[in-house]
Amino acid sequence: MTLNPLPAARSSRRGFLWQVGGGFGGVALAHLLARDAAAGPDRPRPEFNGGLHHKAKVRRVIQLFMNGGASPMDTFDYKPELARLHGQKLGPKERPEGFTGDAGALMKSPFEFKKHGQSGRWVSTVFPHQAKCVDEIAFFMAMASKTNVHGQGSYMMNTGFLLPGFPCAGAWISYGLGALADNLPAFVVLPDARGLPYNNQGNFSAAFLPAKHQGVVIGAGANPPVPDLFADPKFKTATPTADKDGLALLDQFNRAHAAADPTDTRLEARIASYELAAKMQVAAPEAFDLARETKETRAAYGADEKPTEDFGRRCLLARRLVERGVRFVQVWSGPDGPSANWDNHANIQTELPAIAATVDKPIAALLRDLKQRGLFEDTLVVWSTEFGRTPFAQGSVGRDHNGGTFVTWLAGAGVKAGATYGKSDDWGWQAAEGKTYSYDLHATMLHLMGIDHERLTFRHNGVDRRLTDVHGHVVRDVLA
Repeated sequence: MTLNPLPAARSSRRGFLWQVGGGFGGVALAHLLARDAAAGPDRPRPEFNGGLHHKAKVRRVIQLFMNGGASPMDTFDYKPELARLHGQKLGPKERPEGFTGDAGALMKSPFEFKKHGQSGRWVSTVFPHQAKCVDEIAFFMAMASKTNVHGQGSYMMNTGFLLPGFPCAGAWISYGLGALADNLPAFVVLPDARGLPYNNQGNFSAAFLPAKHQGVVIGAGANPPVPDLFADPKFKTATPTADKDGLALLDQFNRAHAAADPTDTRLEARIASYELAAKMQVAAPEAFDLARETKETRAAYGADEKPTEDFGRRCLLARRLVERGVRFVQVWSGPDGPSANWDNHANIQTELPAIAATVDKPIAALLRDLKQRGLFEDTLVVWSTEFGRTPFAQGSVGRDHNGGTFVTWLAGAGVKAGATYGKSDDWGWQAAEGKTYSYDLHATMLHLMGIDHERLTFRHNGVDRRLTDVHGHVVRDVLA
């Protein structure tokens, strides 16, 4: 097939679709035009108003993921019964699946809990800054997972499935709603500077959705944060003119190849990435430049002090990105591996305070900053982890994996501030009332973004797949 595309600077995807004629391009364009026409004057296009099936309250999401399994009974889920039964061997006699050791005796939290705010939320001393924000937060107190294994648990919390090969929530939202801006990605991932989490990039995958919806991983601490966005100065021939001409030629080859195989979305994603990269050459340097923030703002996030520097910078960057039109930002705490994250097997007394101190001040600053800037009115903040930890000691003072119950919270647009849903048992071992899974969390998030989770589907291998699989309900108790 021979193509004679317009020069790259003047070509558009719509023009390309018409050029390839009556095949997939014409059909796709006809569908897009029909969808826009059907929307009518009273319903703006979803990529601009954030509502696909009903009016949205949320336009963008910042998800804070505590990688490794944050302990609920040492953070937000106060269990005085553990103090009464401390030291008693009341746990399972056989080792549950996913445990790395035998269940020891019941172990009380080594941290003091106090009530905070008008809601009277119990919070431990490891989170003194978030404790001041509890009246802005709605808590899921009986989240559960179907696994005690990190990789599977992380897949479930991100994609709704225990196994790899399924799109994550950020990819689904990008697919369903599109981008809010054309010069920055719709879905950005800000991993811990020490490394990627369990499953690595599998947590950010678009899987069988068009590849352009996968998360764009940004090394916030790298210089530059986006590698190869600009040519290396040592290559004197890589001038702006040469770069433009080279991209124009590459665009011709790519589009010709895409027309020959319209089922391969990877090349279409590559074309889109080149287009986005060209626009990011203007937008990204400003967006990633934290020096533009005031000294007071940087200090509030702890962006220039240990131990909050890395996570604080990424929380501040997340705010800057959603402010400039990024739809979904994930900020990860903790890399893969047995240490430097929330996987506190050896010593909860020393390991948990250390990792908690890296995130507590930045998270509180993020909530305050969003509110002060008016972004709380249409932004959702999600605090999550893949599972909880046992009320039984591992070794002497550690805690093992536990998918039976853990805590997740929401704050921001459409959220009933100070609300609580669900309850774990007296030990924090299993969910007791109002058990929720990732399906329910995702259904609630999508609902706030104007999406019916049962209607956002993608046909794959003969199955209409969705983020919530065949499960999920909107938890209206936490909605304003």
